Order: sequence, then C-alpha cells, then structure tokens
Amino acid sequence: MLVEGKWTAEWKPVQKTDEKGGFVRQTSSFRNWVTPDSTAGPTGEAGFAAEADRYHLYVALICPWASRTLIARKLKGLEGVISLSIVEPMISDEGWRFGDYPGSTPDAVNGATYLHEIYTKADPHFTGRATVPVLWDKRLGTIVNNESADILRMLNSGFGDLATSDLDLYPVDLAAEIDALNDRIYPRLNNGVYRAGFATTQMAYEEAFADVFAMLDELEGRLADGRPFLHGERFTETDVRLFVTLIRFDAAYHGLFKCNLRRIADYPGFSGYVKRVLGVPGVRETVSIDHIKRGYYSMKALNPHRIVPLGPDLSDIGLAD
Repeated sequence: MLVEGKWTAEWKPVQKTDEKGGFVRQTSSFRNWVTPDSTAGPTGEAGFAAEADRYHLYVALICPWASRTLIARKLKGLEGVISLSIVEPMISDEGWRFGDYPGSTPDAVNGATYLHEIYTKADPHFTGRATVPVLWDKRLGTIVNNESADILRMLNSGFGDLATSDLDLYPVDLAAEIDALNDRIYPRLNNGVYRAGFATTQMAYEEAFADVFAMLDELEGRLADGRPFLHGERFTETDVRLFVTLIRFDAAYHGLFKCNLRRIADYPGFSGYVKRVLGVPGVRETVSIDHIKRGYYSMKALNPHRIVPLGPDLSDIGLAD
C-alpha cells in the first residue's frame, strides 16, 4: 500500500481486520461527482462538468466494483465520451499493473506502470490502497472519484445528453426500493464473499458464510415469482450490483473464498437470471472469465502457487475462458 505517497510493501488482500478477525474494506477517498452543469454532487466539490473526452476510467476486469462502472459506461453509450484503461488481471507485488496481457491496455493517459502512480499523481501524500475503479479528470489531472457506487450513479445521470442511451438504471419511482435492496445485498453478499475469503478467524468466516447464503436464498426466492429482474420488468443498478458478484461466484468465490455450500448453477432462479442479464445488449462484452480466474487466483496469500483452476464449465451460459 501507499504511505505518504510511497509504496511500502508488497500487495496484500487484507490490510485491516476487526476485533473478530473479519475483513474491513477501505473507505474510498475521492468523492467528487461529474454533473451536467458542474455543480457539486452528493459529496465533494463542484467543478466537474460533463464533457466529452475529459474523463478517463481505470478498471480491472476481475474486479466486481470496477465492472459495475464498465457495465454502466457500456449501457449508457458513453464509450465515445469516457476513455478507458484496463489493468492486467494478475495482481503484482505493487498492486494493479498496466501491460499487454490479452484484454488489458497500457495507460495511454498518464503513462503509468502501476495504478498506485495514478493515486500519487492526484495526491503526492496519499496513504491507502490503490483500488479500482478510478474516474480520472484529464483536464485537471486528478482523480474525480474512486467509489464504484458513486461512479455507477454518475454514469447513469451525470453525463446528461452525452449519453446515447436513455436507459435509466436508477428511476425515481424505484429509488427507495433500489436503495433498500442495495443496502441489504452489499454487506451480506457483494462484500460478504470477501468477508468470507479474507477472514482470519473461523468465527469471522462462518458469520460471513452464513450471510452470503442467506442472502442468496432470499434473492432466489425473490425471483421465484417469474420476474425477469430484481425490481420487476426494468433492469436497474441493483441488477448490475448483483450480477457482478454472481458471475464471479462459481469461477472464484466458491473455491478460493470457500463459499462452497452451493454454486450459482445450483439455483434455478439465478441460472436463468444470469442468462437474462448477459442477454442485455453490452453486458456480455464486459465479462472476462479468463481475467476473473487469473486475477483472483494470483492472490499469493490465498493461493501461494498461483495455480489457476481449469473449471468450472460455464458453457451453459455461453461463457468460457
């Protein structure tokens, strides 16, 4: 991680634990918002107006948080407005690295080798982990935001008429319902798999494990009435947030993170749901099972020899390495 702008030690998946040995996720540090008229968003300062070719998105295809934003960029038709860099899937001793692994890109904006260089360019005294996604302002030379939930929202509405799609991932009439379900899914499932995988005590692992499968069972029941998506007929940001966890579950979380009570393939409702989400135009293009497996299984703390499993067989949903 970075301490006062200096890289201090090789990358580790866990930097902080609670009193039970549970994984504690770092709080995002940059919280400004892009808005159509450059006014301030819910957090941060004003001055980040929606403009074509001003902003750049840094992502990792293995990362569910980054993939939220990649999906939103695609679904809103913002590819020509916001440029993109994709880090290599294998996590190096200095964290995320730019390179030439298939599906990755160099950093054409700042010429960085490692993502942590982007953080110190924005703040020479930054202390913390260099995480994805990062929304970068090419004009001001700084990070706008590194919180995926914020970036997902601003990609939905912050770029106004620059978006070529009128799909609304956060419709006003569903906002309260979306927020309520997001607040249930995030700690128990989205972050729950990490709490299980990075737990340092049996108690912390078992609590997280129970949360993961209780939430999966609840959501499977929600889909049992035949609704296509979580809130009914409309595809929303809650579906984006759930999908990025589900699509990684059998390939990574089931084995590496020891979330092995059931696979997503064992849930009839989820199996159909994942296929429907993959069928939303643009979503499938954001998924790389190869990056997902190579990325997660490159974590030396969990997989010292970095052997990447050959399975699972995901051909039933049209995905392969």
